Amino acid sequence: MVVLDGKETSAKIRQELALKVKELKAQGRKVPHLAAILVGEDGASRTYVNAKVRDCEEVGFGSTLIKLPAETTEAELLKAIGKLNHDEDIDGYIVQLPLPKHIDETKILLAVDPRKDVDGFHPINIGRMAKGLPAYISATPQGVLDLLAYYKIETAGKHCVVVGRSQIVGLPMSILMQRNHPIGNCTVTLTHSKTKN
Repeated sequence: MVVLDGKETSAKIRQELALKVKELKAQGRKVPHLAAILVGEDGASRTYVNAKVRDCEEVGFGSTLIKLPAETTEAELLKAIGKLNHDEDIDGYIVQLPLPKHIDETKILLAVDPRKDVDGFHPINIGRMAKGLPAYISATPQGVLDLLAYYKIETAGKHCVVVGRSQIVGLPMSILMQRNHPIGNCTVTLTHSKTKN
C-alpha cells in the first residue's frame, strides 16, 4: 500500500515554484501576484487565507490581502472585485468563502474575471475543465491530481468512487477522474447524501 503524503508533496511543489520564481526574477520578468479578499472574521477562513499569504512569501510570489468587515455590502464587495479584475499587477485572486449571509455568493463568484479565478469556481472555468481545456481547477481536486501524479498512481481503467457532489470538490473531482488524461480514464461512481447503502 502506498501512503500519499500531502505535506511532502506540497513542500516539493513549493520548492519547485520558488526556483521558477528565482529564474523569473533573474530574467527581469514579472513575478506572479495573488490577492485574496476576506470578508468578516470567520476563524477558519482567516487561517486559510493567512496560509495562502505565507505560501506566497515562501515561493516568492507577490500577495495582497484585502480584509473587509462583516457588514460590507454586496455592492462594496463587487466594487473591490472590479478593482482586482482591472488591476494588471494582480494575476489571480480568491474571494474567500463562506461570505456573510447578506451577500449573494453566486453573484459574487460570477463577478470574478475567469482569467483571474484561481479558485476555479467561475462557470467558465468549470465548463473549460469539463471540456478538457486549460482552466483553473479548485484547490482540493487539483491537489488530488498532483498527489496522484507525484506518486505515479496508475488510474486508467480503475473504478474511482467520489464521496460528495459539492461544486468545489466532488463534482469537479468526478469530471477530472473520468477525462481522457494520464490522471483519469477511470470509471467514476459519484456518491452523495441520497446514495443508498
